[in-house]
Amino acid sequence: MENDKPPKGAPDNTLFDIDFVNPEPMNSGAQSKPYRVTDDQSISNIQRDHVIPQETIDFDNTDNIVNDENPFNDQQTVDWDASHMGDHEPDFPSGQRRGFFARLFGRKAQSSGQANNYNSVTTSDFDDSYTSSRDQFNIKILFNKYILRKNVSGSVEAGQPRVIMMNDRQSNSQFSYCDNHISTTKYNAATFLPKFLFQEFSKYANLFFLCTSAIQQVPNVSPTNRYTTIGTLMCVLIVSAMKEIVEDVKRATSDKELNNSTVEIYIDGEFVKRRWIDIKVGDIIKVNSEEAIPADLIIISSSEPEGLCYIETANLDGETNLKIKQSRHETSPFIDSRQLRSINGKIISEQPNSSLYTYEGTMELGNQKIPLSPEQMILRGATLRNTAWITGLVIFTGHETKLMRNATATPIKRTAVERVINMQIIALFGVLIVLILISSIGNVIMSSASKHLSYLYLEGTSKVGLFFKDFLTFWILFSNLVPISLFVTVELIKYYQAFMIGSDLELYYEETDTPTVVRTSSLVEELGQIEYIFSDKTGTLTRNIMEFKSCSIAGRCYIGSIPEDKKATMEDGIEVGYRSFDDMRDRLTSPDDIDEASTINIFLTLLAICHTVIPEDLGNGQIKYQAASPDEGALVQGASDLGYKFIIRKPHSVTIELNSGEDREFELLNVCEFNSTRKRMSAIFRFPDGSIKLLCKGADTVILERLGENNMYVEPTTRHLEDYASEGLRTLCLAYRDISEDEYSQWKITYDDAATTMENRGDKLDAAAELIEKDLILLGATAIEDKLQDEVPDTIHTLQDAGIKIWVLTGDRQETAINIGMSCRLLTEDMNLLIVNEETKEATKNNLIEKITALQEHNISDQERDTLALVIDGKSLAYALEPDMEDYLLYVGKTCKAVICCRVSPLQKALVVKMVKRKTNSLLLAIGDGANDVSMIQAAHVGVGISGMEGMQAARSADIAVGQFKFLKKLLIVHGSWSYQRISTAILYSFYKNTALYMTQFWYVFANGFSGQSIMESWTMSFYNLFFTVLPPFVMGVFDQYVSSRLLERYPQLYKLGQKGQFFSVTIFWSWIINGFYHSAVVFIGTILFYRYGSALNMHGEVADHWTWGVSVYSTSILIVLGKAALVTSQWTKFTFLAIPGSFIFWLVFFPIYGSIFPYASISREYFGVVPHTYRSGVFWLTLLVLPVFALLRDFAWKYYRRMYAPETYHLVQEMQKYNINDYRPHIQHFQDAIRKVRQVQRMKKQRGFAFSQAEEGGQEKIIRMYDTTQKRGKFGELQDASTTADVFSDENQINHDTLADGGYEVVDNLSIPDNPFASHNDDSNNSFDL
Repeated sequence: MENDKPPKGAPDNTLFDIDFVNPEPMNSGAQSKPYRVTDDQSISNIQRDHVIPQETIDFDNTDNIVNDENPFNDQQTVDWDASHMGDHEPDFPSGQRRGFFARLFGRKAQSSGQANNYNSVTTSDFDDSYTSSRDQFNIKILFNKYILRKNVSGSVEAGQPRVIMMNDRQSNSQFSYCDNHISTTKYNAATFLPKFLFQEFSKYANLFFLCTSAIQQVPNVSPTNRYTTIGTLMCVLIVSAMKEIVEDVKRATSDKELNNSTVEIYIDGEFVKRRWIDIKVGDIIKVNSEEAIPADLIIISSSEPEGLCYIETANLDGETNLKIKQSRHETSPFIDSRQLRSINGKIISEQPNSSLYTYEGTMELGNQKIPLSPEQMILRGATLRNTAWITGLVIFTGHETKLMRNATATPIKRTAVERVINMQIIALFGVLIVLILISSIGNVIMSSASKHLSYLYLEGTSKVGLFFKDFLTFWILFSNLVPISLFVTVELIKYYQAFMIGSDLELYYEETDTPTVVRTSSLVEELGQIEYIFSDKTGTLTRNIMEFKSCSIAGRCYIGSIPEDKKATMEDGIEVGYRSFDDMRDRLTSPDDIDEASTINIFLTLLAICHTVIPEDLGNGQIKYQAASPDEGALVQGASDLGYKFIIRKPHSVTIELNSGEDREFELLNVCEFNSTRKRMSAIFRFPDGSIKLLCKGADTVILERLGENNMYVEPTTRHLEDYASEGLRTLCLAYRDISEDEYSQWKITYDDAATTMENRGDKLDAAAELIEKDLILLGATAIEDKLQDEVPDTIHTLQDAGIKIWVLTGDRQETAINIGMSCRLLTEDMNLLIVNEETKEATKNNLIEKITALQEHNISDQERDTLALVIDGKSLAYALEPDMEDYLLYVGKTCKAVICCRVSPLQKALVVKMVKRKTNSLLLAIGDGANDVSMIQAAHVGVGISGMEGMQAARSADIAVGQFKFLKKLLIVHGSWSYQRISTAILYSFYKNTALYMTQFWYVFANGFSGQSIMESWTMSFYNLFFTVLPPFVMGVFDQYVSSRLLERYPQLYKLGQKGQFFSVTIFWSWIINGFYHSAVVFIGTILFYRYGSALNMHGEVADHWTWGVSVYSTSILIVLGKAALVTSQWTKFTFLAIPGSFIFWLVFFPIYGSIFPYASISREYFGVVPHTYRSGVFWLTLLVLPVFALLRDFAWKYYRRMYAPETYHLVQEMQKYNINDYRPHIQHFQDAIRKVRQVQRMKKQRGFAFSQAEEGGQEKIIRMYDTTQKRGKFGELQDASTTADVFSDENQINHDTLADGGYEVVDNLSIPDNPFASHNDDSNNSFDL
């Protein structure tokens, strides 16, 4: 910490509201200058009132980030040209520096005269890395381009717009547009071989053995059989290839399931069911309610008036509130299949790009040119809601859709352990070269200097040639120092570990029948070393479900099920605790207290009518509420459950049904819409009795300050709000007032003037609302529970105890994200929130510098550092991710225990992950459940996808797919810890066992005149890794448990062993190698001493020959390395006994059979007569008894010392496990709960949030005034009375031409349909178009 320095340029005197801060050392990775600040004043002058329509990420090049707004927040078309960019380039000292927007978009600036109408912004990513990586080995593209010489989609110039002929497949086929299949596989038939070989030979061990195999083919060089290495290497590659193929086939199967989903395509005058993969650019398709959108399309018409439709984009941007899309009025009359025949035209469209939030195109229909905007574009991955059907024209398909353009090609990830191994193999290769040089130079010296070798006739031998020949000979002799079987053993271990993870029933989600699936088994050990988790919120931490939990009416709290010890009691004149909803219903009808009954009635009426929800009749009396805000949907559903059922919406009225069966209709006069500044919504209704009432709901802070005098329920309601906040519920206050006719008439004039003004309309509407939202009467409050996924708080708490920092990246608003952070225990009541929410780059930089300065000025402990949390919004994050500011962000983020990034786009998520990945040495895990999380998942070291409510795109693209967030606890804490320790031990042991045996060859060169003679027979040496020592590392890597699952979950702090590299590091690696050298020296010297005097006699006084001694060396080495395996094994199972004692018994049985039979087949002829001489010799058995004990005595003593005098934490836990020692910790949970509740109330008083996540773009009043839910479409689009019309979309109501003809009716094919089928209907229907 002493070396930790703050960024330069930070002001000296800075104060902000923080209690506990402490600097943390900053790891800037490879950056030589951890802080680089550009004094760029002009950036702050950039106007932020437009949407930046480009968002690109290149995982191989410079990071570019754009702060995208919500694509659906602005329904207006934005015309883009270069003038948006040309005026904001900052002045840099050097003329070579590129401008801000040039760096932002990763391309050179463009003059306004060169800007293309359609692609001035969006084509910068046309040649992005994803497209090039995907198309580089695409068989279809290569075949069409080089064999058939056809034009391919990728060859179209980026500056040219795309021409799409409407409903004309033949004309569109000449453009060779991409088909609609998608693939998330790592390989295809063309890429498998080059990608796989590149991946395998990027492992230096495989490259080393490839060179060794080539050297073995040189005549008169190899001291061993020439095929031993190449044969083993081929086996290794084949096993690895099979594993890769099996895993990729699983991805391909998942893709096939999606590609074969069905959709209705307009073919030859009718809609025909086809597969998604059959969709072509230019096709007209029909999508029904609740179905996913299969391709990017332009909406032509819908079942709703004016071509309106609702879509849910949770799979794209993580938001669950519904978005409105609307067709052009020129195309909305095309609602029947016969009318669609007359569509004849083309679309001039922008080229495919990754911007989710923009679209520009022109439809040429007849003599009309119709501009197209994002309001008409529906993206693949969205889901149609609250709309019976839509028809749309396909613009982009397959990998050219915006959803897939936001994805990246499935990366090939390598683990940290593999990278360490690669580097150590290079170092080991250096040691090998030294050994080779010593042996080669020794042979040259011996050949030239010795006078005792004249019988070899070495005169005239070239010393240089001899040196190089010896170099190759010793290369082959010592090559087994690197274990050739290592990687195939590790691959098999990882594959089986992945199988066990998938077979764990505790990781199986029964509700959705979802097991945990490991799609990339090569990453399992990284699960035990994760330091950062980057998580999505919607669908990952929460369920996307809001539940009406409780309400406070007239000073009394009501709830469905009263918690234990929470019944209503009086404290200081205020009723606290809960009453039941049944009690509320009784009070509603009780004649004893008319005032309270009236208050309850108005409260429930407000819930049922003051909203922008659309009711959808599902039949059988069931209604589904489609809401732009999940909170509103929960409130309306809550009112319905309490007997005030919202059933009908018309353009100027709403109708509710009471439990008594009575229908009440309320005339809707005006709506004052919600936005984040107002934090409230109001609606003015004329009640059935003729009175006019203003109904208002919003955040408590804004409602309470607008109350009139003599509000008797303020104090009890405030107390109830505090109780709700302490339980993590989202709160809302409800109020109303009566308005006279005169006051309303005067106010309406003001409101209408504000609604029609062309200047500052939003501000004037807010001001008009302020005039009437006053003197309110408080009714009470509501409490909504944003339901979390199962066990999320406990999981997050456990992961934080394990030393893992959690960053939540969400598209939600700041208040919503903070509330969820509190609910899931990511944030606690004693935390200090460091909030960065600025509009300009300069303000963001100053904010971060202020915080860093304060962090440097305070001296705090690590415990106090855990009280910090950073909250940053999307705009500030966009600036903070720029190269000159990302170090500030990382410094503050690393200092805090938790980080929440709000209102972030999908690629901003990926760039946050990549920034931390690039600038730290930590291992990162990203988890999400939507398509908007795919880039983040693929950017992290380990990507986890949840098979959730937002679709399967994340699960398909992830390395691991799980059913719930809670499974992350066992996946990391247990399986991750086990995998890391097992893989580490298996790798270290593999290197050790090869060193222990094959280094005896090096010691032998000093005794054989550096001749290159081998101690052991060559095939027997190959069998060492193939048969006799292959099982111990495999069994240790699969079945060993250094601590049980129960204790790992009980003590999550043990997970820090993996983060610190406790089981695998450079130091540990070389300690094992040195130990192998030591054991090899003991074996060589010991066997020499045993055999040197010829005491190993056979029959007739025969002394032991060279190969008999070699068998003794080999046998002793096997026994020592198996003994070492026994010492490092933590848990003995039947497989352990089979692997360790069983391997040695197998050798003792195998050798006499092999040595007695195979020499007669001209294999291993060296073994003639060796078997009886070896097994009959007492020296051989004495060697096996003495040398292993002597060699392993040091290992045993070291293990004893470490456990008795310098134990690690896991040694103590192992002792607890062995002797079943219970851990009795004091139970202070109740005390902690009480403290937590006090802190929650205090925070509630200081900073009240609100539970209103409705879209802020406005326009909700316009939408609801278009709906008349009493009307439904007929077969040909005519409006009919919904109450008397059956399901017009069912098969039963389909017109059968044969039946009509048989009945004497004339079938008319060319029925004349009016251009506007809605024009001739009742007044309500006509009013629905009065915009």
